[in-house]
Amino acid sequence: MSMEMHVGPVAQKGFMTGYLEALALVERLHRLLLDVIKDEFERVGVLEINAVQALLLFNIGENEVTAGELKTRGYYQGSNVSYNLKKLVEMGYMHHQRCEIDRRSVRVKLTARGREVREIVATLFARHAEGLEGRGVIDAEGIEGITTSLKRVERYWTDQIRYIY
Repeated sequence: MSMEMHVGPVAQKGFMTGYLEALALVERLHRLLLDVIKDEFERVGVLEINAVQALLLFNIGENEVTAGELKTRGYYQGSNVSYNLKKLVEMGYMHHQRCEIDRRSVRVKLTARGREVREIVATLFARHAEGLEGRGVIDAEGIEGITTSLKRVERYWTDQIRYIY
């Protein structure tokens, strides 16, 4: 047997090449996810919010949060969080209230209308999960492996930000 049969695809290409390919794939998947959400909202006739805002509503769920908390949880970066939260409040998808302790901070939570949008996204994701598993695209073990690997990369990158820079 040749040695190549025992070496995975990443090792055959070189780790750096595999790493760059994985980074590009994560980026493409995120953009594709936003396109899939956008298409679903067009299909059901919800046109006034964008995919990023819909995903924001989904991730907030039943929680009451601040923009800062969303950033520290790693969901969103930069000023687009504040902008999107403001827009969602203006459109009636979220309530906002100043914090009693820190008057500069605003806490937000979903309105009934926001929960309807969250449910559309949740239903879409449930349909995807069922389709992926049902068609044999990936099983529970495969999802667990991907998640474990991505969490390790996330931890490594977080450590790089905290300790090197």
